Amino acid sequence: MRICPLCVVGASAGLALLGAAGLMSLDRAITSPAQAAAQASAAKSAEASGPFDIDAVHSSVVFRIKHLGVANFYGMFEKISGKFHIDPANLDKSMIEATVDVASIDSNNKDRDQHLLSDSFFAAKEFPTMTFKSTKFTKTGENTFDVAGELTLLGKTRPVTTKVEFTGQGPGRQPGVTVAGFEARLEFKRSDFGMSYLIPGVSDEVGLIVALEGTRK
Repeated sequence: MRICPLCVVGASAGLALLGAAGLMSLDRAITSPAQAAAQASAAKSAEASGPFDIDAVHSSVVFRIKHLGVANFYGMFEKISGKFHIDPANLDKSMIEATVDVASIDSNNKDRDQHLLSDSFFAAKEFPTMTFKSTKFTKTGENTFDVAGELTLLGKTRPVTTKVEFTGQGPGRQPGVTVAGFEARLEFKRSDFGMSYLIPGVSDEVGLIVALEGTRK
């Protein structure tokens, strides 16, 4: 029985082509999920670098002053907006920008609120907002930071440093929404911004506690 050399060569070439095609299919089957996972990871990483929008409904801005040198008094601001992103692994990308509507002040007394909004204190008609913008994050603990920034009040901007604790991040109540939060504590002198009325009866030193929650889609 004679075997055709051309048939042998053709069959071998065909088997080689089928083998190569099989390997290519197998390679696609193996690498495609890995590529998809890498792409998903990259997309997630890119998403994780985006800022959170401040949720005013679940945020608090509390102020503290001392009255007549004997008792601490607390009040709050009800309206705050802005954005933030705190990444302990990449502080250069971390940021905080917040704007407080001073007309939203609540000292538990309407007459006092109106006095605080007058030219003696906040001059709210001319300067309706108080703002903070971070300039540098310095890590002080696992989830704590010294955050340098610029505080603007009564049209004057001064450098300040606030103590910040990153309080958590996780899924929101709506699908595809991530939530995060932090708490900041800041001390400053109101006279540095030109608000010196009633000092020392109402202390020059002011404390702020800012607890914010933000959302990101």
